[in-house]
Amino acid sequence: MSMYDRGKPYEHPLKSGDSVYICRCGLTASAPFCDGSHQQQPGAEPLAYQAEAEQTVYICGCGRTGDTPWCDGSHSR
Repeated sequence: MSMYDRGKPYEHPLKSGDSVYICRCGLTASAPFCDGSHQQQPGAEPLAYQAEAEQTVYICGCGRTGDTPWCDGSHSR
């Protein structure tokens, strides 16, 4: 099962200074965060992201975004 089978974005609140590793291979079992599954698919390393302010991030859950790993609304088209 892929994290992109969800069909809608993962909405995740972050506090200023929070660091996360966001999956870009789609194989993680802890979506939308990396669990090391990308080692099966070289070239799809996770995105290391640190929030500079309190914010909510929207991570693609459909696999159609043009801005991986961020949701760009493609799931609604």
